[in-house]
Amino acid sequence: MADRRLQVFYTVAKLLSFTKAADALHMTQPAVTFQIRQLEDHFNTRLFDRTHNRVSLTEAGQVAYQFSERIFELYAEMENAVKELTGDVSGALTVGASTTIAEYMLPSLLGTFKAKHPDVNLRLKVSNTEGIVSMVENNVIDLGVVEAPVANKNLLVEVCQEDELVLVVPADHPLAQREAVSATELVGYPFICREEGSGTREVVTEYLNAQGIDRTDLNECLELGSSESIKGAVEAGMGVSILSLATLGKELELGMLAAVPLSPPLTRPFSFVRQRQKFRLRAMEELLEFARGYCSLRAEEAASDAP
Repeated sequence: MADRRLQVFYTVAKLLSFTKAADALHMTQPAVTFQIRQLEDHFNTRLFDRTHNRVSLTEAGQVAYQFSERIFELYAEMENAVKELTGDVSGALTVGASTTIAEYMLPSLLGTFKAKHPDVNLRLKVSNTEGIVSMVENNVIDLGVVEAPVANKNLLVEVCQEDELVLVVPADHPLAQREAVSATELVGYPFICREEGSGTREVVTEYLNAQGIDRTDLNECLELGSSESIKGAVEAGMGVSILSLATLGKELELGMLAAVPLSPPLTRPFSFVRQRQKFRLRAMEELLEFARGYCSLRAEEAASDAP
């Protein structure tokens, strides 16, 4: 409902990047530039300085940014108030998730939510934990779901469920039949790890450090960008790895891989991450409430399946 030029300006000002703003708004970069020029023509002044491939706000741009932030807060407050009266749950939400969660948790959650609220338009962005937190900070996404602790005190972080990580080995590996494996026993085997910025990599590194093992002590043979690629490499006998137990259902059922608990056990939180904004659309509140219930149900099912 807000002026399109103002929406484009606000996004560029928030991200200080025409390229990132174009991506966030699903527009081409020339279209973003055109909208900014129209707004600058309206005010008869420059709103951005563009020097040395960097974008910054002019003094007039700073004033326009402060007012636009207040305008969009009022729009959100108005929509929320009206929808509270009508009971309407609609609108567009952009959810961001780190790779493991996007592949193995969110499809079912978002699919069930969409069936319940067909008028909500959902978009999903996938990145590693570091990337998702950055998107939440820069208001590119409404809600992030990540697989590593978040230390940013400017964001609201809410744990939704606990995830267990296990040693993954080929089905015929010498460790496959063990009841548990200590971290020190991994040093002698080729180890496959996730990429820099991955929540799984961060959690595994902290766990190994707590057990007195430095990353340089490991025989790291590969660095891969997804759980799927790591599972394929482990199955091919290229090394062992540590992955979320939630990612291994199909492979364990078919006997393609074996999962061995770590001793001591390694768990991590899956968490919702969002901005500390005062007003949110009702669709956002409904999604959060639905996701809390979904995670609680999954936790109960996991507890009942445990030996």
